[in-house]
Amino acid sequence: MEYLRKVLPKLLRGMPGVTIERMGFDNDHMHMLMVIPPKYSIAEVMGKLKAQSASNMRKTFKWLGKVYWNENIVWSPGYFVSSVDLDEHTIRNYVEHQGRKDSDQLRMEL
Repeated sequence: MEYLRKVLPKLLRGMPGVTIERMGFDNDHMHMLMVIPPKYSIAEVMGKLKAQSASNMRKTFKWLGKVYWNENIVWSPGYFVSSVDLDEHTIRNYVEHQGRKDSDQLRMEL
C-alpha cells in the first residue's frame, strides 16, 4: 500500500492538473479521490495508472509473476467512477479511512 501511495502520483506527472487527493485501501481494492481536468478522459487517466503501476509492481515484486501466471495482469479490468459535488468532505473521509476497523463508516451517509 505504501508503495502505491508513492508510485501512483508519480505516474501522473505527464498529465498536468491530474492529482490524487486521497487514497484508501481495503483488503482487495482501493479508493481514490482524484481531480481530473476535462481535457483528459477518465478512461485515459485510469488506463495509464493501471498499466504503468502494474508494470512497475511486476518489476518491483517479482512474485506477482507467479501469482498471475506470468500474464501482465495485476488490476481487475474495471473501475467505478462517480463525481463529487456538495459533500466532498464526507467522501474524502470515506476514502481516507478505507480498511480501518473503527472508521465510523457505518455511520456515514453517502
